[in-house]
Amino acid sequence: MPTTATRNILVTSALPYANGAIHLGHLLEYIQTDIWVRFQKSRGQQCYYVCADDAHGTAIMLRAEQENITAEALIERVSQDHQTDFARFGVGFDNYHSTHSAENRYFSEMIYKRLRDKGHIATRDIEQMFDPQKACS
Repeated sequence: MPTTATRNILVTSALPYANGAIHLGHLLEYIQTDIWVRFQKSRGQQCYYVCADDAHGTAIMLRAEQENITAEALIERVSQDHQTDFARFGVGFDNYHSTHSAENRYFSEMIYKRLRDKGHIATRDIEQMFDPQKACS
């Protein structure tokens, strides 16, 4: 019987937004992905399932203001809720963090710099809405 080389597989799902609860649509994706990752691991593959709470954006800032708490407090509470929900449904991540984590910053910067240094990053100016009062508070 021919032997096959072990594959290194990195898997993620869409990042849940850190301003609300996990819903059925989220769970469907995470459960299906978890099953596929477990299958790969059962076949002897090196398969890692990583994910994080998406902790950036106006919706988080606005919800935190409505609740009269900091964005960081909201992000932390929602992350704990998300991880509890995932555990209740048996979804097992090899690594779960926040887009605010030091780990995420390190790897994002490393990947960006490597791509930039090899000429794979293009830059251009864009216009978008911006509230300088909120940005400075």
